Amino acid sequence: MTQCHVCFRHCRIEDGALGFCGGRTAENGRTKAYNYGRITSLALDPIEKKPLARFFPGSRILSVGSFGCNLRCPFCQNYEISWSEEAGRFAQTAQTLSPQDLTALAVQTKSRGNIGIAFTYNEPLIGYEYVLDTAKLAQKEGLKTVMVTNGTAQLPVLEELAPWVDAMNVDLKGFTDRYYGKVLGGSRGQVMAFIAEAVKHCHVELTTLIVPGENDGEEEMRALSAWVGQLRNPDGAGVPLHISRFFPRFHMTDRAATGVSTVYRLAEIARENLEFVYTGNC
Repeated sequence: MTQCHVCFRHCRIEDGALGFCGGRTAENGRTKAYNYGRITSLALDPIEKKPLARFFPGSRILSVGSFGCNLRCPFCQNYEISWSEEAGRFAQTAQTLSPQDLTALAVQTKSRGNIGIAFTYNEPLIGYEYVLDTAKLAQKEGLKTVMVTNGTAQLPVLEELAPWVDAMNVDLKGFTDRYYGKVLGGSRGQVMAFIAEAVKHCHVELTTLIVPGENDGEEEMRALSAWVGQLRNPDGAGVPLHISRFFPRFHMTDRAATGVSTVYRLAEIARENLEFVYTGNC
């Protein structure tokens, strides 16, 4: 039985078994990425889709995903590859792409406006070894590395990745321990610590999905944006916040989509503390 070191769960995994995330296993007393190089999604996306508003705007980036996640958001937009039954089946059918092959593909798409590789769609941190190995190769080719992540990882994992990652969009899903714990199955403290360290190393933008009845209170947004307002990216600029509209999905279909007026109101509140606030899905 081996203890995983990636996130707050500290899963104890038997050799050949999987951790809670479905993306890590154990072999000979060590944990490793079971989903290493196993690709379920690949697309050349606008950088703004990540979303990153202040990192090479107008460019495109080769976006790649695997399977597995260490949270349990009931409204997951990518549940087919994150933590549903379908996600388990993807483990058997996913295409294998080595770091060398993925980097070569990214180089080939430079002529189409590609600036690098974005690890996204599922949670990239649970397979951070693949991100790390690819990012080292990408840097040699003059490519940027981006992560779209829930930020649920121990700081030593971030320390390994930090020299090789150029930008992140991190989900700061809410600002109460109740929401993070009971609804998402996560740790707000771990995410906040991850974000506070990440901004010391690379360009960071944050995303908060506004779910009716869960994290849509004005005082919560004031507290969230006040905390974010204390952070600075390496260039000295404030950290952008993307406030996004929820739509019923997966296991959360018991409520309507977030009102557009609610998103705009919360964005105005966030602007009391932040210079860069963007609205999404409106």
